[in-house]
Amino acid sequence: MFGRSVGCLLVLFATALPVFVAAQAPRYQRPTPEFLVQPASPELSGRAIVRLPRRPVLPPGECVFPRFVRAAGMIFSGTVTKIERQPANAGQTLETIAVTFHIEHAIRGTTSGRELTITQWIGLWSSGQRYRVGERVLVFLYPPSKLGLTSSVGGPLGRFNIDVAGQVLLSPQHITAFRKDPVLGGRSRARFSDFALAVRHAREEE
Repeated sequence: MFGRSVGCLLVLFATALPVFVAAQAPRYQRPTPEFLVQPASPELSGRAIVRLPRRPVLPPGECVFPRFVRAAGMIFSGTVTKIERQPANAGQTLETIAVTFHIEHAIRGTTSGRELTITQWIGLWSSGQRYRVGERVLVFLYPPSKLGLTSSVGGPLGRFNIDVAGQVLLSPQHITAFRKDPVLGGRSRARFSDFALAVRHAREEE
C-alpha cells in the first residue's frame, strides 16, 4: 500500500513539474533588431499626446539606399542659420525646435538659395538629434507630419556633415549602411554631386 502511494505521488510530481517550470519561465518574445525602430515623434489627438508608428531605420548589408531615398520628403545641403525653441502653449501643446537652413543645393522637396525652417519635436532634440548655428549638413528628411514635424530619415543615417572643402562626410555607420550602393559604397567622403547621382540611380530602381 505504501509503495503504491509513493508511486502515485511520483507520477503526479512528474506530470506537474513541466507545467510549473513552463509557468515560471519568461515568455519568449521574438527579438526585434535595433535597426527596425527609432524614437517615434508624438502627435496630438485633441489635447492628448499619442505616438506615431515607429519609423524604420534601414538595415546594413543590402543596398538599402533606394528605400532610404523613397522615405525622404526633402533632400538638401545647407547651413544652419537659426535655432529657436518653441514652448508649448494654448494653441500648440507640443514643445518643438525650429531649425532654419540656408539651402545651398537641393535635390528634393525644396529649392536652392532659399531659407527653409523645419520643426522638430523637442524629444528628438533631447535624445541627440541636434543642430548648431553655422553647421553645414546634408540631410534626408521625412515628409512633414500633420503637425508639420519632421526628422532625419533613419535618425543619424539621414544626416551628413560637410567639411570646409565642401565634401560630404560619411560616418562609419553610413559606410556600413550604404556599402552596397554603386556610387557611395565604401567611401568616407563624397561630393554633393555624387549624392545627387546616387539619388538619381535610386529613383531609376523604383
